[in-house]
Amino acid sequence: GWYDANPANLDPLPPAQSAKHYIKAMGGSDNVLRMAQEEFEQGNYRWVAQMLNHLVFAQPDNTQAKSLLARNYDQLGYQSESGPWRDVYLTGAYELRHGGPASGMSLNKARDMVIHSPRSNFFDVMAAQLNGPKAEGLELTLNINFTDLNENHVITLKNAVLHHKEGSMVPTANATLHITHKLFLDMALGTVNFKEVLFSDQLSIEGNKIDLVRFFSLQDKPDGKFNIVTP
Repeated sequence: GWYDANPANLDPLPPAQSAKHYIKAMGGSDNVLRMAQEEFEQGNYRWVAQMLNHLVFAQPDNTQAKSLLARNYDQLGYQSESGPWRDVYLTGAYELRHGGPASGMSLNKARDMVIHSPRSNFFDVMAAQLNGPKAEGLELTLNINFTDLNENHVITLKNAVLHHKEGSMVPTANATLHITHKLFLDMALGTVNFKEVLFSDQLSIEGNKIDLVRFFSLQDKPDGKFNIVTP
């Protein structure tokens, strides 16, 4: 796991905050750059990565630090025997030179993989995407009946936490959605207009349609883009 039993690693400062303390302790940014350049010339690339990582997080606009760290990641990437390691190093170098990604990867592009993934995994993702503050105080029970798979899944929302299980329909559920698995994925992934489909004849609903709309509105859609070597 993430915790190695060292108390110093139990609740450390966030990277951007701790970086400023490291740079101050090492004598300031100019001194760190000087030391990093010397270590770089000696081929101590792993140590240079650690030093300059702190400097870049403390001073994201320090172009000298970013340039040297990019060159350093180039060298680590060229020396890597592992393909994924090489990819990580060179991706970091690219970000330092060109900035973070303009757009993230959408699950829509992995739709075929999602279709063949266990349904429980997909509902786990939906639980992780639940907007807790917006769900505060709401209690919902939904039956999701996949008509093409002859499967029913029960979703329960309580205490701003989403629970899922496969099993028989709950007769007291707020709503029961009879739908094909593929169409449900299209709705959840946003490849079709949810409200238009919900009120169409492509599926059938027993119970409260408004509760279904409310449930899907609680799903946050991550943009899929994030920096890896800059704050």
